[in-house]
Amino acid sequence: MENPEFLNKKYPDLPGSKPVERAVQKKLREGEKGPTSNIERTDIYLTRLEKFFSAKEKRHIDTPRGPVESESGFERLKRRILDQYVTKYEEIPESYWHFLEKIMRERGQGGDWDRATPEQKEQMKQENANAVLADQRDSLEEWIDYFALPDSNYIPRELKYWIFRNILNLKEFAKVKIKKPDGTEEERIEFNKRSRGTVAKYPDLNQEALNYIIDSVKNKLAGQNMEFGYDIPAEAQQRFRELLSKEDFSKLYAWANEYMNPIPKHLLPVTDGEWVKYTQGSDPQELVKTIRGRGTGWCIAGETTCEKYLQGGDIYVYYSVDDNDQPTLPRLAIRFEGDRIAENPRGIAYKQNIDPYMPPILEEKLEGIGSVGKQYQKMAVDMEHLTAVDNKAKNGESLNKEDLTFLYEIESKIEGFGYLRDPRIQELRKNRNQEHDMLTIFDCTPEQVAKSIDEINENARVYVGNWDVEVHQKIRDYPQIKHLFESFPEKKILKLTLETDPQVNSPESAEEALDSRNIYLTDWSRDILKKTEFSQERQKYELARFTVEQLGFPNGATTQEIYDKAKKLGIGLCPAEVGPHLRLKYPGGEWMLIAMKQITDRSGDPDVFDLGSLGVRLELRSSGARPGRRWGGGSEFVFLSASET
Repeated sequence: MENPEFLNKKYPDLPGSKPVERAVQKKLREGEKGPTSNIERTDIYLTRLEKFFSAKEKRHIDTPRGPVESESGFERLKRRILDQYVTKYEEIPESYWHFLEKIMRERGQGGDWDRATPEQKEQMKQENANAVLADQRDSLEEWIDYFALPDSNYIPRELKYWIFRNILNLKEFAKVKIKKPDGTEEERIEFNKRSRGTVAKYPDLNQEALNYIIDSVKNKLAGQNMEFGYDIPAEAQQRFRELLSKEDFSKLYAWANEYMNPIPKHLLPVTDGEWVKYTQGSDPQELVKTIRGRGTGWCIAGETTCEKYLQGGDIYVYYSVDDNDQPTLPRLAIRFEGDRIAENPRGIAYKQNIDPYMPPILEEKLEGIGSVGKQYQKMAVDMEHLTAVDNKAKNGESLNKEDLTFLYEIESKIEGFGYLRDPRIQELRKNRNQEHDMLTIFDCTPEQVAKSIDEINENARVYVGNWDVEVHQKIRDYPQIKHLFESFPEKKILKLTLETDPQVNSPESAEEALDSRNIYLTDWSRDILKKTEFSQERQKYELARFTVEQLGFPNGATTQEIYDKAKKLGIGLCPAEVGPHLRLKYPGGEWMLIAMKQITDRSGDPDVFDLGSLGVRLELRSSGARPGRRWGGGSEFVFLSASET
């Protein structure tokens, strides 16, 4: 953005602020030339922020006890922001608790509150605060994560700072009544200022509204006229121009959220329409003009982003018919990079999930584009089932075993098409008696749920309790105990039988299979994959995962100490092929290491495979595992359930 004075004019105190001064001093300590103007001071600060947001890799730090893995620069920055701006329990004002009590009484829970002891009331307050503050944290984290994604690279960094500084001072939107000059009232969206101790969420990230503002501000600063590009009333256009002249982000964002209108409710069930293909390299305005002002929330409503995406591949958009039977209402978008789908298909429901009427249309399209669409079939089925479960709950209907098994993700994770995990999952769970649901899911009685090693016997069907090798070895004697949790449903114990795919029988076929699933491999994981020996026939491996602490090292241990202890405990190292095979079979994104004989990478360092994820993208990586490398007590390793003889 060719307007370097933008931030300094808006925030005259910025060049002399402590964060800017710290950035300047760091630059000087590094032996670089210092700034000669306030513009240069601010530029140094913005450059430092950019480095933090792009520093995603964890660092390895040498300590007297050996190398340890620390937070990445981005993780440290995110943690500091969240620590500073997410409300603490002790900051919640007394007025909020009075409001909560009022709501409870309105719900008919006044008697419960009156009979509760002070300790019980405190527990109720803690539980309420934990829930609302977790939502607040998630709403802020969404903005932080978005600014660290490539999707936001088109935003000039001056505008990123301006936007984020404003977001930190705003609550989620509220609808207010505004009296017009003619005496009539109209309803508008406003983002109220935050105050200390508020439990309100931060504003939702509406990429379409945000892009509209960004494009408008960029045009204004470049001296270009404002073009609305859609049927927005003249009065609203004038109000936007006035807000734009003041560069008032809060009111601009409220306006954009108000006029990025969703599809009318009566047209949601109407699915007749057509797919339109916007070919790679085509004019982005042809696509932008069809979705701007439609409330999709899609980032391709911003011309700059749309242009960037069309440079990489085709974009398909499905338009359902309007009241005039014309296909003008955008409902689905599929973006390609080359010959593969680049990201989850987008819909117009909350967080860009697919609305409940569109899964059949999407499924038909995905089937028509061959194998690249198959990986998304489960997402469509999951969203259809989740909608059915949500409707049952809203109508007061009971959920059956199939519904509960699905809701608690016993057999597989619920996958959606939005940027974030579908919020309905947690909303549905948090209002249920989870222990009672567990009995329904597993067809058992409370007496058949073992909660300690002493309760593991021929009567038990489920285990929920402490996990270590001793528990694991005892459970192996009772194969009827198939469902294992440290706590239900959040912490499922990983103990499984991995059956290899006989067609994945070489480094080349493994790499091809991983790439076809869009599983990310680092250069180093490709190095050790090339040296991995694969079985030529189908194999079955009994696997179990343990933390270093669960192996008996609460304060951490070296690789060699871990391997020696595992042998002593009767569990074994995995063949290296377990890494790629497990990544292909296991849908979870949590980080875990494969306990295996190390393989040297291109630098000659001994590595092991590790599994993880970045957002929804699954990854097969490698970690340096020198015999003397020290691992924290929380590090998780996957072992063979028994030592090889």
